[in-house]
Amino acid sequence: MPVSAAPAQPPAPRRVTTRRARTRRLLLDSALEVFAEEGFGRSTVERICERAGYTRGAFYSNFSSLDELFLAMWEERSTRMLDDVRAALAEVSAAAPEDAVRAALRAIPVDDAWYRVTAEFTAHALRNPGLRRVMAAREQAVQDAVLPVVISALERAGRRVADEDALGQALVAVHDGTAVQVLLDPASDAVRARREALFLHVLNAYSTPIVPNSPTS
Repeated sequence: MPVSAAPAQPPAPRRVTTRRARTRRLLLDSALEVFAEEGFGRSTVERICERAGYTRGAFYSNFSSLDELFLAMWEERSTRMLDDVRAALAEVSAAAPEDAVRAALRAIPVDDAWYRVTAEFTAHALRNPGLRRVMAAREQAVQDAVLPVVISALERAGRRVADEDALGQALVAVHDGTAVQVLLDPASDAVRARREALFLHVLNAYSTPIVPNSPTS
């Protein structure tokens, strides 16, 4: 009687060694520099490897493409941003909305190099339906992660959000639009003050005061 073959086992996850983690870190850091200096569309694997001091083999043992590298970079920065916003808002436990806005904006400074890279990659993704869907899903995931932190801060300030999706979209629109204004005129205190005021206006427009002892409170 023939012996049946053992069921195929899924491949074991690749162990992340200290050396491998360092290689990945240097590739990510070098890629950001190259993308910001030369533009995503003009950057090459060879140029990133040259900047990091590695070979193409080191690159392809960590990433399958420049697209995958960028998405890993974006996920890493999004996670760090969320942690920074959480920490900043936790320090304003019973804050008014304006205090929460100032704390959050301090935690998410406008980054010239990162803005240039993300703007170019977004244009690249819009030309690729599959990548566009990935970008949209990741944008939504970031929004879904940030919104509960914002809503919790508003609740501590005595305000309730009725339409969370609308608030999230409005905050993203204000962030993206005012980031450009700050980058174009970085020395202008007036631009930064209007940016803060716009965020506060959005928070107030999409939330209402919590009335004590009301049936919905």
